[in-house]
Amino acid sequence: MFGAVVNLKPSEAKFFDFLGIKFRIVKNGDSPNRYIWIHGDEKTARMALEDHLDLFEGTAFFIENDEREIPFETTIIDPNRIFSRNGAYHTLRKFKPNWEIQKLNAALDYIHNEKVNLIQAIKPTKKGLLISVHNNSRGYNVYREKDKSQAVSIKSGQNPRDFIICTDKNDFEILSSGPYNVVLQNELPDKDDGSLSWEAIRLNIRYLNIETRLGYRTKQRKILEFVEKNLN
Repeated sequence: MFGAVVNLKPSEAKFFDFLGIKFRIVKNGDSPNRYIWIHGDEKTARMALEDHLDLFEGTAFFIENDEREIPFETTIIDPNRIFSRNGAYHTLRKFKPNWEIQKLNAALDYIHNEKVNLIQAIKPTKKGLLISVHNNSRGYNVYREKDKSQAVSIKSGQNPRDFIICTDKNDFEILSSGPYNVVLQNELPDKDDGSLSWEAIRLNIRYLNIETRLGYRTKQRKILEFVEKNLN
């Protein structure tokens, strides 16, 4: 079970159990900011976040898994698609389409309870930020997010695969004056895919997703530092 966390070196981290997978918890100082690395195959994001916590305060949750999906019962699921019942339903059916309805509903109830516990663990205190770090290697870019966004700031000198998603309008206004691609998403979409960003909107959590190309560790570190120095 999740308990009080003291300042920890990475080798001394405590853990949080989630759907049979552990998150390693690393804390530096007393900042209200929370960070999460949720896709185990996005290694650059993990390294960039570890670098960031060496220099800045915050509490980070690192998934202990090497793949994008995590094992669940006799199948696998995407851990960033379980934050709504609809998203969890589709990620379960994607990898195991022949679920019996009774077992499927029981699995959805279990996932919901686990999700609630995880949110309580990673939710920022006071007016802090919840920041997730992701990498892409399949051509995903900021333009894919335009239709789901309420405002966009795309810079001509920046690679479209490196960008920030934020859910707070004031944060967007500050970040959009900087050098990086930024989109604002503060309204729920018609189709909720179960990602953490939509859950953050529902719960009124200040959320950022810092997305960069896989392998661009320095770029992700710079964006994290920019956010750290410009958002209170």
